[in-house]
Amino acid sequence: MPGTKRPRDTNQLAWSIVRQATGEAPKPTAAPDTRNPAAVALSKLGASKGGYARAAALSPAKRKSIAKKAIAARWATAKKG
Repeated sequence: MPGTKRPRDTNQLAWSIVRQATGEAPKPTAAPDTRNPAAVALSKLGASKGGYARAAALSPAKRKSIAKKAIAARWATAKKG
């Protein structure tokens, strides 16, 4: 059962949950992480620096215009929904 998707049918899903709860079926396990640990660490390092470096490089006026554009976009989607 590992690696299989959960059933979409409500009754089948309920039955699979009951089987897992009673120990009749093994609980699904996540796939092992096959990514390179060094690459993952490097990616996280760059991601944590990116926003701060960009903000430091922008002028206050440019940051303000970017923020206004973001607010306008958020309100535009809020009015649609």
